[in-house]
Amino acid sequence: MVVTDSRILDYVGAGMLIFVFLVLVYGIIYIHDIPYNIAKKRNHPHQDAIHAAGWVSLFTLHAIWPFLWIWAMVHKPDLESDTTFVEHEAEAAVAEEAEPDAKEA
Repeated sequence: MVVTDSRILDYVGAGMLIFVFLVLVYGIIYIHDIPYNIAKKRNHPHQDAIHAAGWVSLFTLHAIWPFLWIWAMVHKPDLESDTTFVEHEAEAAVAEEAEPDAKEA
């Protein structure tokens, strides 16, 4: 039978507990930043509020976190704010107006 010093096993066990605790804490923080990352990627106008509410959600036992996810996902980059879309529409309208003139001449 192998005899080991129980003191070493105590340190190994304490180290494992600290490691698991740190992974859980950082995992929870990472999960609560997911709505903010979604809002940031979609250029959401309220991304700072979503980020702050994510931190508040940590203290409300995660009750509002699903609503933050929905809030971040609801915003879709609209086409009106895309200037290239508007410019292409304007160019197409000008081209359509110019075509009848070219046919008449």
